[in-house]
Amino acid sequence: MATRNYHLPPAGFGFCYRVMVSSLTPAELTRYSRHVLLGELGVAGQERLKAARVLVIGAGGLGSPAALYLAAAGVGTLGIADFDTVAVHNLQRQLLHTDATVGQPKTVSAAARLRAANPHIRIVEHAEALTAHNALAWFETYDVIVDGTDNFSTRYLVNDAAVLARRPLVFGSIFKFEGQVAVFAPHLGGACYRCLFPRPPAAGLVPNCAEAGVLGALCGVIGSLQALEAIKLVAGFGQPLVGRMLTYDALAQTFNTLALPRDPDCPACGPRATLRTLDPDAYAAICAPPASPSEPMPNHDVPLELSVEETKQLLDRHPAATLLIDVREPYETAICRIDGAEHIPMRQIPEHLESLPKDKHLLIHCHHGGRSLRVTEFLRARGYDRVSNVAGGIDAWAERIDPGLARY
Repeated sequence: MATRNYHLPPAGFGFCYRVMVSSLTPAELTRYSRHVLLGELGVAGQERLKAARVLVIGAGGLGSPAALYLAAAGVGTLGIADFDTVAVHNLQRQLLHTDATVGQPKTVSAAARLRAANPHIRIVEHAEALTAHNALAWFETYDVIVDGTDNFSTRYLVNDAAVLARRPLVFGSIFKFEGQVAVFAPHLGGACYRCLFPRPPAAGLVPNCAEAGVLGALCGVIGSLQALEAIKLVAGFGQPLVGRMLTYDALAQTFNTLALPRDPDCPACGPRATLRTLDPDAYAAICAPPASPSEPMPNHDVPLELSVEETKQLLDRHPAATLLIDVREPYETAICRIDGAEHIPMRQIPEHLESLPKDKHLLIHCHHGGRSLRVTEFLRARGYDRVSNVAGGIDAWAERIDPGLARY
């Protein structure tokens, strides 16, 4: 059958696919008729979806809803990469799997579910671990990469491989009741993951997946948004989140969009980038529980957590004996910050251990109190007795102390 090059319209992002003329069968036109009725998508957009190759890294909490919606949407070739097996505790959120598939490789379980969801598409199983040795070879055979991973070492590897392969990376992450979605694509004018987080956090500073907890429905929200971003990129409609990050607060049921400028000093995508190849030694696993301190943990007379009212009272009454530390990221402090707070992003805390005063009461805050609690525990484990988490973070401060602060 004849072929032709298919270019996205000006609103798209310049991908070029080889699309079979009249590639949609009558059965496919019926299946995707609700897509075809959308003027922004239509037959042409559905043909692009059929011609596209999308790789989903991780068949877990985020990868499950993302892969299901990409399969249902008619992405012609859908790759699933995961080396893990299905466990019972996965079933609360990983909807690709069932009790009947417990113990199976996740790729086998996922592929069966996806083929049942849409027999018109091709599923490619990558049942081995993504490594610096195979990442580029995989990525170069796909058009879009969807990151459903849950640890920092793999996220940096996925980002670096996507940058080198010049593939858009649809990023998603969750922590307790918050989620984030972005499209990292330096070759399309956007930032990459290292623009936002140049270096991984120290081991033990960020909770691993088992101890942080996961809300199943939140995975569904974020994974579905990742699928939507991938569909927009492939089909060439709308405004994908290139250079922007969408944040979601499940407790308040609110969304916000933040600008993500490129970092001119980014080691991966900046003008003086040093990233040329994938070094296996550069991606050591860091999603691990905190190391036990060499000395027994001391008894703490200072409360582990304080309300924002108690924090305000301490700061007002004892300004010389207290220090408020904001551990959010720079893009968050650009929205709002508490006057007098010292800004040290969470991942940079280990670098400042020598300079943090032990003779002051350190009051740690973030957006809602999750990251700052982790920093508080990290510091206490390393001999800082006078440190407390500000419960509720700057969001509670804006609600109950300073309503003039912007909320996000």
